[in-house]
Amino acid sequence: MNKEITIVVRVVPRASRSEIVGLVDGVLKVRIAAPPVDGAANAELMKVLAKAFGVSKSAVEILAGETSRTKRVHIAGAAAAKIDAVLKA
Repeated sequence: MNKEITIVVRVVPRASRSEIVGLVDGVLKVRIAAPPVDGAANAELMKVLAKAFGVSKSAVEILAGETSRTKRVHIAGAAAAKIDAVLKA
């Protein structure tokens, strides 16, 4: 069963590699290798989240916080099992 989810994400740019750290104080923490320049970090964030949730990049949308480290992200069409796996990891 596919679901939609809106989550709060805390981005750490310029990390050694892009990865999802996990939930920290109710916020999904994600390290991004790209610098926060010209939308590179946002593009990398969308790519990482799309891969983790098993959806296309077009199914991931930044609703708020384009220029902030804390963002509200909407993901459409993710399997319930994938959502649980990512958020509990």
